[in-house]
Amino acid sequence: MNLSTANILVTGADGFIGSHLVEALLDQGAKVRAFVFYNSFNSWGWLDTIPPEKLKQIEVFTGDIRDPHGVQEAMKGIDIVFHLAALIAIPFSYHSPDSYVDTNIKGTLNVLQAARNLGTHRVLVTSTSEVYGTAQYVPIDENHPFHGQSPYSATKIGADRLAESFYRSFGLPVTIVRPFNTYGPRQSARAVIPTIITQLLSGSTSIRLGSLQPTRDFNYVKDTCAGFIAIAKHDITIGEEINIATQREISIGDLAAELVKQINPHARIISDDTRIRPEKSEVERLLGSNEKIKRLTGWFPQYSFEDGLAETIAWFSQPENLAKYKTDIYNL
Repeated sequence: MNLSTANILVTGADGFIGSHLVEALLDQGAKVRAFVFYNSFNSWGWLDTIPPEKLKQIEVFTGDIRDPHGVQEAMKGIDIVFHLAALIAIPFSYHSPDSYVDTNIKGTLNVLQAARNLGTHRVLVTSTSEVYGTAQYVPIDENHPFHGQSPYSATKIGADRLAESFYRSFGLPVTIVRPFNTYGPRQSARAVIPTIITQLLSGSTSIRLGSLQPTRDFNYVKDTCAGFIAIAKHDITIGEEINIATQREISIGDLAAELVKQINPHARIISDDTRIRPEKSEVERLLGSNEKIKRLTGWFPQYSFEDGLAETIAWFSQPENLAKYKTDIYNL
């Protein structure tokens, strides 16, 4: 599909990946409607920080993904939906699982029902590598078993299977897009890379983390967005589940050591028991296969891990950006 002539809705547009995706779609010439979470502050999240000339091009719709009426209204006249709205923090899902069911499962159902009612041309539902749990084999391809090791991942498995059912039952043109660990500017401090960077930049010499042994496959956010766009452009991806991965892994301990070396070599890394996840809930290894996305769309990562980290550190190093983060608390 030619995105430059498409009317596009991005749910979760006020979030980390969503705000970057909105910018990337504008660069494609698309007409973008941004679904952001309604709040009394009239905040549009990270969209408030993008260049004013881009913000003027966006139609902002404030609503709640859990409300089917607002979702249906937002999707009227839309050709393609990129559904990113979700609750994603794993520790928060331990004590507030109901909110994850409502947002991740019911919210996705609202998007699917509205798309079916309105005849939407394409629906891209955002999954997560967490649905695989600890790798049973590597690289993890799309045939890997699912393993719900947290309430968060369980709700994302549920949302994915709902999306599959709408494709198989009703012929809805759905694609399940499964990014591995995305990082970059604007990411919340509940994720490990911003947690390390913000602690270091705030002057802390004791960097508190959870388990240091797990490995992750990190995508730079611009590559993740390029993956979404590549998938949307190719109709061959309809009905498929597709990883966005670099096929490269690094342990949390090695990642932390590299950031310490780059920012403050005098800092030391401390494993904080309060940040360690329950043993059976921790995903020990994620290393994704990107063979399918390359075969279907030609996408491959443009950023090396080193270059992505450099851009991320540079963004957090700007005082106005660092000031947005509470570096002295454990962000759930």
